[in-house]
Amino acid sequence: MRTSEITRKTKETDICAKLCLDGGEISVDTGIGFFDHMLEALAKHAGFGLSLKVDGDLNVDCHHTVEDTGIVLGQAFAQAVGDKKGISRYGTAFIPMDEALGFASVDISGRPFLVYEADMPQELIGEYDSCITVEFMRAFCYNSLITAHVICEYGDNAHHITEALYKALAHALKAALKVEGQDILSTKGVI
Repeated sequence: MRTSEITRKTKETDICAKLCLDGGEISVDTGIGFFDHMLEALAKHAGFGLSLKVDGDLNVDCHHTVEDTGIVLGQAFAQAVGDKKGISRYGTAFIPMDEALGFASVDISGRPFLVYEADMPQELIGEYDSCITVEFMRAFCYNSLITAHVICEYGDNAHHITEALYKALAHALKAALKVEGQDILSTKGVI
């Protein structure tokens, strides 16, 4: 089983995450209802088991909580994926969500990079600042050591756009993590 457990405590957040890339129960509590919904969807659609407890300075705003959660989940992902032997490495997905269409393509490359394109028509989704989605994606990608292109092809509703992006990322990760052999998929012999 590809598993990891990461804890991180700062003056702004206190986070404990347990991640299993091969499935399991999902329990998420960040204090931000919509963000919980997105992380539950990410785990469900990627086929992950996830236990996540976050205490953040929500009296300030949701930025630290969302970004730091991306950091911790990224670190947990990198640890759980291990040496990358046998994985497909690449994954791509389009996800429709009503009028919105989200796209994600990932490379579990060891080289962190994010291309993110998504205009958010509404500022808030519940207590979640829609503009913070890029901060989660960036923190996750850079700490998981993956390259990801996460793009909203079109959409009019920030809720639908955001959900399509999280689910597209999930399905792209699921495809990239599929074990198809025993070798590292690289002409260099390492990733």
